Amino acid sequence: MTTGSAEETVAVITIVSGRHLHLRRQLEAFEHSTARPDVHIVVAIDDPDIDGVVADSAPAAHPTRVVHVEKEESGTLPLADARNTGAQAAIHAGATLLVFLDVDCIPGPDLVQRYLRSCAATPELRLLYCGPVTYLPRDQEVFDARELHHFTDPHPARPVPGPCQTQLSSEMTLFWSLSFAVRSIDWLRIGGFHIGYRGYGGEDTDFAMCAARNGFRIAWVGAAHAYHQHHAVSDPPVEHLEDILRNARVFHRRWDRWPMEGWLNAFARQDLITYDETVDDWRRTTVERLSR
Repeated sequence: MTTGSAEETVAVITIVSGRHLHLRRQLEAFEHSTARPDVHIVVAIDDPDIDGVVADSAPAAHPTRVVHVEKEESGTLPLADARNTGAQAAIHAGATLLVFLDVDCIPGPDLVQRYLRSCAATPELRLLYCGPVTYLPRDQEVFDARELHHFTDPHPARPVPGPCQTQLSSEMTLFWSLSFAVRSIDWLRIGGFHIGYRGYGGEDTDFAMCAARNGFRIAWVGAAHAYHQHHAVSDPPVEHLEDILRNARVFHRRWDRWPMEGWLNAFARQDLITYDETVDDWRRTTVERLSR
């Protein structure tokens, strides 16, 4: 650890394709981190310009390494494979604690420190450490990590422990990969993200299910705040319909239940897909119906 801990070597892992401004803000925020990571692995998915973004934006005391992966021929983003590639690079660099941070997230000053302290306080437990995430509004004008605490308003669907508290939970379906930490040895136990998931949806819940199968719980870490920068998204995310439907089938084959049911049902209400009880499958509606 660059500052604060001689026992853990910390790597932050961020995957990115586009979102250059969001990445710049994330990198710049680490200038104010109370505990800086030993390395920040940035996995660029089919985006050669990321090297320049990182070189221009990363603080001098924030060691970075860019790793490149390609899109699939279909143009689908290999999100699961990219995270695994980042973890592999981090472990190869000697990391013992992996902190995954979505490119849209700006780390609060205490994010790394709080993950470190929670990890140190629970050495014998198998845990995925998750911090609270605040979704910033479209008209947000302040992105300085030192000022973002004024806008803290964590997502209400997840636990929010007090500043020095860690809350354990077995409700693994609440896991998300926007901001989480895991020991390297535990990452290897879980086996990483299943690369059968391609594009948007499903891989987070699958990862949590694999963790639960190996005796893991979630540790909700108070004050490990991250701030999610706004970007346009549909509700439900119809632009990701094909990915979600394909990945839902992968999940169903692996776990014998359907994930993302809220989205699937919303697509059905829009007459985009329909559930076939006879074969227990969701199917696209016909082109004719979609064009109406």
